[in-house]
Amino acid sequence: MSDEVTPEDRERVALLQLITNSKHEFNKLSVTQLTRLQELLEKKDYSHSKKAHKSKLKLLGKINVRLYELEEGRSLL
Repeated sequence: MSDEVTPEDRERVALLQLITNSKHEFNKLSVTQLTRLQELLEKKDYSHSKKAHKSKLKLLGKINVRLYELEEGRSLL
């Protein structure tokens, strides 16, 4: 496994920083941003840390719910 930081790593970290800065920022993400974050999180292996893996699964669940809300028009902005 290489220790190089890839452009995908930078993009994933940037999106994660957006949503960790404020609880309301998560709801402001577009469908495209949410989908991209979902893809990047699914690619990343967090099996080295049980806590990180659990957080990943929880965040993926939140992303799925938010995508459903946006696609079904049930969004509260």
